[in-house]
Amino acid sequence: MSGKKQRVVVGLSGGVDSAVSAWLLKQQGHEVVGLFMKNWEDDDDDEYCSSRQDFLDAASVADVIGIEIEHVNFAAEYKDRVFAEFLREYEAGRTPNPDVLCNAEIKFKAFLDHAMRLGAAKIATGHYARVREIGGCHQLLKGLDASKDQSYFLHRLSQAQLSRTLFPVGELPKTEVRRLAAEIRLPVAAKKDSTGICFIGERPFREFLNRYLAHAPGPILDDRGRTLGEHVGLSFYTLGQRKGIGLGGVKERGAPRGGGAHEPWFVARKDLERNTLYVVQGHDHPWLQSCRLEADDASWIAGAPPASGPLAAKTRYRQTDAPCVLAPGANGAFLLDFGAPQWAVTPGQSAVLYDGEVCLGGGVIAGSG
Repeated sequence: MSGKKQRVVVGLSGGVDSAVSAWLLKQQGHEVVGLFMKNWEDDDDDEYCSSRQDFLDAASVADVIGIEIEHVNFAAEYKDRVFAEFLREYEAGRTPNPDVLCNAEIKFKAFLDHAMRLGAAKIATGHYARVREIGGCHQLLKGLDASKDQSYFLHRLSQAQLSRTLFPVGELPKTEVRRLAAEIRLPVAAKKDSTGICFIGERPFREFLNRYLAHAPGPILDDRGRTLGEHVGLSFYTLGQRKGIGLGGVKERGAPRGGGAHEPWFVARKDLERNTLYVVQGHDHPWLQSCRLEADDASWIAGAPPASGPLAAKTRYRQTDAPCVLAPGANGAFLLDFGAPQWAVTPGQSAVLYDGEVCLGGGVIAGSG
């Protein structure tokens, strides 16, 4: 980033990472413009929605740094490209990752297109990731702070998107980002990191889904086929879920496979045809372990799939890279075989492949075994 000075549009979210990204670019002599994206309008005035405060914070940051800021509303694009798909996946019994789709469709598509119309040479965000160009090919690398690496959420980006993107804090540990923000007196230096799904924010998840999804109650069965209770609708549960099942007081008689009499219950399977939720006791129950998976809707950063053979993969964010063997599947799908069982591999989530620090791309988990 230290070479040619250029016009860079930075996505200012109101958080510390994007604020420090903008400051770093300004320090390097670039012409920096801030852009705040509003992606959600429903119940914008309730206690959980922070977009108004986030914009005020982003504007305060822009004022301190000395850059212009523009407020852009992408709510319509978000509802069409991200939220509609999110609901479709939940209705089909899967658990989607909307942050992955938001990056591909909004932050690095709608935002990128808007920035180009503003005359930008590049865009920048506060993601913890890096871009490296080798022989005209752009690689997505993990952020140097392993505890904050966000390449998992960026694995669907294309060559065209990466070639126009900068990740200024990808080379820094989070502690250094916080230190810099405090040193230059940014108003968001001590602001808490946002959590939760991008458009749901901090609001209770089930309460939010209740507004949009039909829910038909049905039986909860254990691995022996015994009825333990009633679920509120299969869409509201995900594999590996422990809290919110409603079986806290139910104790198993005897010790089933993988757990003792007082082990917690976990969601293990969903049968849409019979509207039945299956739960098991114990984190290490065999029903929660998978040695292989199939993924479809693949997206490869290089533009083509990597060669079959040994690689590493994550089946959920913050998971340690797991050694695996990649093989092609039918109709563009791919198969992964793992050397060790993977826990709660969940249809709808992303299986993301790595070759060392290089993120290769990935796909949507369709099934496992």
